[in-house]
Amino acid sequence: MIRVNGLAIDSIHARDRGLAYGDGVFRTLRTEAGQPVWWADHYARLEADCSVLMLDCPDQNTLRDEVCRAAEAGQGVVKIILTRGVGMRGYAVPEASANTCVVLASAMPQHAKSLGDIRARWCELKLARQPRLAGVKHLNRLENVLARAEWDEPDIFEGLLCDDQGAIVSGVMSNVFWAKQGELFTPDLSQCGVAGVARMRLLRAAARRGIRVHIDRFTPADLLAADEVMICNSLIGVRRVARLDDTTWLPAGWTLLLNDALYDNLD
Repeated sequence: MIRVNGLAIDSIHARDRGLAYGDGVFRTLRTEAGQPVWWADHYARLEADCSVLMLDCPDQNTLRDEVCRAAEAGQGVVKIILTRGVGMRGYAVPEASANTCVVLASAMPQHAKSLGDIRARWCELKLARQPRLAGVKHLNRLENVLARAEWDEPDIFEGLLCDDQGAIVSGVMSNVFWAKQGELFTPDLSQCGVAGVARMRLLRAAARRGIRVHIDRFTPADLLAADEVMICNSLIGVRRVARLDDTTWLPAGWTLLLNDALYDNLD
């Protein structure tokens, strides 16, 4: 199911600024029985990202209704794409434009149905730092596309990315956590990267459970010294990294703990 601006159509205007410039934001969320999971968190992030790009955010209830209309009856995935809408040629922001809102629903991908351990690799591509857009899930994801093109081995699930100064940022499609000596660590995203909803929920749950979390600029050596390494996003939950190139880790119990925290009913 695809809906564009409230209509069951599958096309947008050729001059849409999302297509021309990546001028927009998106969210990808899980649905259960036709209902969005963690809706309040996803909408809050969408609203915050729209603010950074100076986009009008759709009404929360109206957008939720659109998600429910498009969602699969069982378990599925919905992607919301919001662009600045149609404009003439040129970078200048139109004085008056109507946003384009696309809601796409699809079946849950097979890779998101498992809680099994994963294998990862370091990516050669380095992320550019841009504090103005740091944390925002904007439509310009060319860095992620190029990073994902670095491997085609079916047993490699994810690639880990550093910025142009060598600090760890994230996975290609995930955020990164690791545990050491009873404490959690995750990269600072004030320079680049996407601040995902699963990451936000884990930080909130850790604070509630009294788990100390360090958020800073870390090097690959910091991660390699971990007791357990994990990735997370809204579709896959928390997955343990069993192997990263030539480094392996045995389970230390953190993945199960954080998956439980991720779905804490208090959120």
